[in-house]
Amino acid sequence: MSIHAFESLCLKDDDFPSPAQLQDSDDEFDIDPESDENEKNNKEMSIAEVYMQACKLVGVVPVSYFIRNLNSPTMILTHHGLGPLGCKALAIALVTDMHITTLGLGDNHIQAEGAKYLVEMLRANFTIQHLDLSANHLKSAGAEYVAKMLLDNISLKSIKLSGNRFTDDDARYFADALSTNSRIKELDLSHNEFRGRGGEHLGQLLANNEGLEVLDLSWNHLRMKGAVAFCAGLKVNIMLKHLDLSWNGFGNEGALAMGEALKFNNTLVYLNLNNNRLTNEGVSMLCRGLEFNDTLRVLLLAYNALTVEGALALVHVVKNTPKTALEEINICNVLVNENFVHLLEVTCQEHPGLDVHYGGVGGFIAKKPPKRVDPMKVIQDYLDQRKLRLWDFFRNIDKDGTMRVPVADFRKAVQQSSIPLDRYQIEELIQRLDRDRTGMVDYRGLADTRKQMMRDHRRQLKKVESRQKKEKQKSDRILKTFQSAVEAVTPRSSMVISPGAAKEDSSGPQHFSATPLSSWHHIVMSNSSRYSVTNLSNEHVHLPMLTGSTPYRPTSSPAMRSYSQPNLLDDSPRFTPGKSISAQGVRSDPEMGHSKLSPTTNSLTRSRPALNAKQPAVKVKTKKVKKKKQKKRADKDSKNPAQTVK
Repeated sequence: MSIHAFESLCLKDDDFPSPAQLQDSDDEFDIDPESDENEKNNKEMSIAEVYMQACKLVGVVPVSYFIRNLNSPTMILTHHGLGPLGCKALAIALVTDMHITTLGLGDNHIQAEGAKYLVEMLRANFTIQHLDLSANHLKSAGAEYVAKMLLDNISLKSIKLSGNRFTDDDARYFADALSTNSRIKELDLSHNEFRGRGGEHLGQLLANNEGLEVLDLSWNHLRMKGAVAFCAGLKVNIMLKHLDLSWNGFGNEGALAMGEALKFNNTLVYLNLNNNRLTNEGVSMLCRGLEFNDTLRVLLLAYNALTVEGALALVHVVKNTPKTALEEINICNVLVNENFVHLLEVTCQEHPGLDVHYGGVGGFIAKKPPKRVDPMKVIQDYLDQRKLRLWDFFRNIDKDGTMRVPVADFRKAVQQSSIPLDRYQIEELIQRLDRDRTGMVDYRGLADTRKQMMRDHRRQLKKVESRQKKEKQKSDRILKTFQSAVEAVTPRSSMVISPGAAKEDSSGPQHFSATPLSSWHHIVMSNSSRYSVTNLSNEHVHLPMLTGSTPYRPTSSPAMRSYSQPNLLDDSPRFTPGKSISAQGVRSDPEMGHSKLSPTTNSLTRSRPALNAKQPAVKVKTKKVKKKKQKKRADKDSKNPAQTVK
């Protein structure tokens, strides 16, 4: 299979006469006042022609919306059914586009193959800053392609990857990529399938990333294990401001971990915990962290299992924390009572900026009815306090000492005594002592049930103590796991990951070539009479595969400089640090001013040292200590020659 040379696929400058020459070839000094506008229109038409030819080449129907809106910096192509091939044609046209800054490709079923073409395009296009790839069935292969792109791209600031069926293992790709990419400010990973291990990787992402400000993880399955690991990363994060964790099933355990994270996090401003199975107990755990936090402004807790007690706890925290920054609390499904409204009014006088959204007035604090005391136990306690026996109490009505008295006499004696029993308790006692309805009360049952009552009381106390002990052990276990997770996600030294640095893995996508889509762009642009569309078949020209061992490096020629983009991964010394690369039309990134571009490692990212990295000075110090110990031993042996002789 033969491939055309790269130079032969690019048109020369003579092949494209200028608009002034076409308008008036006789007058060389005639200047059209609208020449700049015409040049701009010609440029736009050239991109449209590139797209049309690319669609013919790959065999797809062009999207007219794309052609009509080339003037707009925002290109939203959601729900257009592009598919992988349509995405390929679009990527070919966008290789040299310098106008579109926002590209929306949501719900186009581009799959991992389409993501591969977009990644190749973004290696040459440095204008696109916002990219939407939501609901495109990228799955694991697409996640790896996108992560590879995040390692190298210097222009993207936000990316949406919602609803792409990413799993726990895929979260590792994003954690590794964003640990070195500090230019991505907004990341949307909602509606995916991240669980426990995914929470661990995402916690590592938060611990190592130094640029992410907005993160959306709603509608995942983090649950308790993933929530604890994720909150551990949030504890040490220093940049995140907006966090959406709704619909993740955190539970009270996750609320406990979040409260611990909020004690130390001093950057988070917005926190969404809607629909996370939190109860009043979980809110009280969350409030322990809010007592120490002075940056959080918006807290959403709607559609959790909260009652008036949880609502009161939230307002009490704001009232008792002078340095709190809370301005909005959303508990829109909770019915409150008058006490809550009064407390909120008092709190708003101290914090006038506070706004609490609640469901309305009509709630109540559910109180359990007081448990009825056993009347037999009341009589026994009464006798114990006065050091009396049963016969001493009933001897006035029981002359024979048989411990059997008529019901009427028993009722009259109890009512006339100072025993604290009401009428219902007396009747209950009579029914228990006269089960056969004989009219005689056998009060020997009072003595027989004394030991049984004491055993029941001790058994009840043990149940309460056991329940409290289990709850405390569970909380201690969660806190211990949280501390272990914090130690595990502490920022580590970021490794320089560049394409081609490691060995190829046959199981996943291969390493990238330089700019393979640029060759397709040159093919379409040089589609003249010599190279018709019918001749541009796969037998002669094809898109270089990602498995290419040697990167495709075009030679420098005037024709190529007019259409091609610079290769950021070029190892040649011409790309030296500190020099601006504006000859090729590349925008300079203001964030690159403090970073060092190494020609050997091709790293476009910053790295920070690990907190737990071992310093070489420590090793030298230990060696010196050992030498001192050996020297001391030698001095000791010299002082005791007799011992050395032995």
